[in-house]
Amino acid sequence: MTVRLGDESRFAVEIGDWRGGLCRVDLWAAGQWLTCDDNWAYVNQFRHTVQTDCALLAAGGGSPAPFPGLSFAATHQRLRADDERDQCLFLHWGPTTDNVLAHLFRDGDHLTITLQFWRESHLRLHPEHVGTVFVIEIDTEEFIEILRDTITALEQEPTSLSP
Repeated sequence: MTVRLGDESRFAVEIGDWRGGLCRVDLWAAGQWLTCDDNWAYVNQFRHTVQTDCALLAAGGGSPAPFPGLSFAATHQRLRADDERDQCLFLHWGPTTDNVLAHLFRDGDHLTITLQFWRESHLRLHPEHVGTVFVIEIDTEEFIEILRDTITALEQEPTSLSP
């Protein structure tokens, strides 16, 4: 059974086939399929990292954009170019998200997430993504709800599909 959460144009998660401790997890943001390089997640690790981000956001965590006056795309590029790469980094959810560099910025009840594909193999297949920074804006509570529902879905491995 497939579980679909969220909206692809903003942020969506699809949880599908299970194979023991692995599960097919597809992520979309800004209309882009993020898990195009690897969509098999180690369930325990993936669930834990999503849970960590969810708890941080639910507790009010998340930093505002560090460069007032710059667009979010320009802020993303500046963080990538500077030695401040770790500032506001997001989507460290294991191998499924290794192909995307993402930053999350919070302004109260509003989140902005910037994403950029970086792997040469991906960029050769999708030259339109070279240098492109995708930007999504989403309500904080909506995003937290998607993460919570993802965690819940990943806690319910279908026993009929387990080896």
